[in-house]
Order: sequence, then C-alpha cells, then structure tokens
Amino acid sequence: MLADEIKAGESSNIEFKVEVPKKSEKYIKSVVAFANTAGGKIIIGVDDKSHEIVGVDPNEVFKIIDGITNTISDMCYPQIFPNIGVDTIEGKCVIVVEIYPGANRPYYIKTLGKESGTFIRVSGTSRPADDTIIKDLDFQGTNRSFDEMVCVEQKYDAEQAEKLCAAIKKYMVDAAKTKAEKEKVRDVTVQNLINWGVIKNLEGTLVPTNAFVMLTNNPFPFVKIQCALFKGVERVVFIDKRDFEGPLYEQIEEAYKFVLKHINLGAEINGLVRTDSYELPTEAIREAIVNATTHRNFLDRACVQVAVYDDRVEITSPGMLCGGLTIEQIKEGGSKIRNRCIAEVFSRMRIIESWGTGVKRMFSSCREYGIKEPELKEIGDSFRVNLYRPSYSEVHQSSPKSSPKSSPMKLNATQQKIVNMIADNSKITQTVMAERLGITARAVKKNIKELAEMNVLERVGTARSGYWNLKM
Repeated sequence: MLADEIKAGESSNIEFKVEVPKKSEKYIKSVVAFANTAGGKIIIGVDDKSHEIVGVDPNEVFKIIDGITNTISDMCYPQIFPNIGVDTIEGKCVIVVEIYPGANRPYYIKTLGKESGTFIRVSGTSRPADDTIIKDLDFQGTNRSFDEMVCVEQKYDAEQAEKLCAAIKKYMVDAAKTKAEKEKVRDVTVQNLINWGVIKNLEGTLVPTNAFVMLTNNPFPFVKIQCALFKGVERVVFIDKRDFEGPLYEQIEEAYKFVLKHINLGAEINGLVRTDSYELPTEAIREAIVNATTHRNFLDRACVQVAVYDDRVEITSPGMLCGGLTIEQIKEGGSKIRNRCIAEVFSRMRIIESWGTGVKRMFSSCREYGIKEPELKEIGDSFRVNLYRPSYSEVHQSSPKSSPKSSPMKLNATQQKIVNMIADNSKITQTVMAERLGITARAVKKNIKELAEMNVLERVGTARSGYWNLKM
C-alpha cells in the first residue's frame, strides 16, 4: 500500500522528504495544511524529485520520531496529534507522519500567528491561506455556517417571509407524486422558518439571517450564477451570457434552463410515440448546479459559474471541499454540509433529496445514458464538475440549438491565457501570471485593463484578500 503511494508520487495528501528539514517550518507548514484540509502523510526517506527510496538511519529512527512529535507539539496551534510509524520498503526504513483532518480549525504555526501561519493543501503544495479561507476555517472549527449568521445590514421583511413560505409550499406540492400527497402538504409558516434557522427570534424581535436574505430579495452582488455559452472548447469566443440573480432557488432554475437551451435535444420514435431526450441526463445537470449553489463558500466573493462548451458543461463553485471531505468520499456518498439553513430549506423543497445521494445519482444517470462519467476536481479555491457531451465525441463539433444572443467576443492569445488562469484560480496574482506567461508585469496589467474594458473581468476587494471575477 505505502509502496504504491510512493510510486504514484506527491499529491494533495502525500508529501516526500529525503530527511527531516533542519528548518522545521519547511515541513510543519504541511502538517498544519493537512490538518486544515483532508489530512495526509509526510513520508521521510523518499526523494521528492526522483521518488527514490533513500531511507533513514535505522539506529536514529526513534530519535527522529521523538523530534518530530515534539516539534509538532511545540510549533502548532491548536495541538495536532500525529500518527507516526515506521515502514520498511526495499530493505530501507521510512518514517510516515500521518496527519488527520482536524476538528478545531484553523491550525497554524504559533510563531507566525493565525494570519500568516495558516496553510492549506492545494494541488500537491502547501500554501498560505488568505483571509477568506481563514474565516471559513474559523466557521468550520466552531461548527458555524455563514448562512445561519444574522444579516446585520438587513431588516426583517414580513412580506418577503410570506413569499418565501409560499414558494417553499409550492415546491413541496409540485414534488408530491399523488393527489393525496399534494393535499397533505401543510402551509409553511414563519415559525417553520425560525425552527429551520432561517429567521432568528431575539428577545421577541425577528431578525433575518444571511440564508433568509439569499432566499428572498438577495442584495449580495456575489450571490448569483453566471452562465455562458462558448464557441469551441475554450473560453475564447462568447456566444451567449447571462447573470441570474434573485432568490437562490430561482437562480438554480434559470441556470438549469440555460443549459438545456444550449445542449442538443433529440427524439426517438417508437411506433406512434415520440420521446424527446437531451444529450445529457437532466438529473445530472440539475444536481451539479444544485450542489454548486448549496455547498459553495459564501465567504468567497466569487460567483457560481456555469459554462457550456462544445464538448462539455462545466459547473464551478467557489470554495474548497468542506470539512476535510475528499473527492473519493463524495463519490461514495460522503457529505458535509457547509450551509445548514439553505440545505434544510432545499431539502424541504425537494431540491435536495437525502444527504450524500446526489453525486451518486449524477454518476448513475450518466452510466445509464451510456456516456462518460462526470469529472470532479478541485481547482485552486474552487470545486468543478465537468459533464462531457456525447455529441462532441461523435462529430467533434456541436451546434447550439438557439441563435446567438450576443456578438462573439475575441480575445488575443495572452488575454485568453489570463482568462484561463483566473478561471482556475480567482485569486491568482499578476506577478504569478507574468511568471507563467513569460512576460512583464506591465504587459499583464495592460491586458487585464483591456479585459476589464471589454467587461470580461473585474477586480473585487483588496490586493491581499481580493479576487478576480470573470463576468462571462
């Protein structure tokens, strides 16, 4: 097992060290990064470049283990309890430092403090967490969620509350399968909203939570779904684009309709009966959009994005996976709720069914369709689902059903690369862009200015904690 992990190389949860670094911070940052995300192992005695097993001195093993244990105890806060063991591979000793996902997040290096000493694991590297991620880790560590917090900028609106109650009941009635079931659906009341945590009763005064606001008038500029249709398989030419605002459940419906409008619809004739079906299972499309909205990180001031390409439908949700959850666990039905109030309401509305079944249904519906399974991946601080269109693999070219609503927008090669980098990491810096592109920071700034003038992107927030928002 361990030999196979070493052979596979470093990853989001595996890191190699030839020896224990003399400067402890070099590996302690990975210890706290693993504790803040999905856990992982530091394997000492393996070359991180060649993957060669060099081993450690068998006579020094227990001394090394004691040193690692003491260093982790002295340098990390809150306290992290590693599981440290010894294994023999190819006749050589290696030390395995296993770190489990922590419950008291955020974990950080004491000497650096919380702001500078908190690290997370992203794409096989341990990197500093920004203010948004630290705040999200704070919520996780104290078992709170953004949506259940009181929205101090808004006042309770009784009319909006009644509209929300009516909308929830309508969804419940529509989801009922028989007339008898529909008749059994009771009215949804303000007391129900209080019980679900959507409204809070503070000493007799009703106050709205963030969940209530996002489910009603929703004034937050970042709480929307951006949808776009692109020509080809890259973000080069825009054909159609829409931003959907308003209550979250309405955004989901509109984004779902947008995708259906821009994928192929076929028909099968069986005798006198005509059956229409889309090229992708509609259940998988809806599930991906629902999950992206329900489980997103609302502390991240980015939007959910739904992009339709010739070869795929791409749904991107702001925020890393919650609570140490891994992609493998999701596929097996694992689920952790980041936004409890919204999830509770969506469950009542039957937008969400039983916990942990949605992704499994997404995969099974694609298998029943006989198409490629969905692709799940973490991209920087975001989570993405790709649903691959069979029409592209069949003819290598897909034509949208509807005529374009806006003129195609052409970007130069550098601008396209910048857009792609931002799509993968909304918090990427101009310095990093310049390094990857092999151009000056001034040239990057010039192209970004042109993209902003074309209404392709905008900068939101400060230089340190802000992000790029692709306006699609």
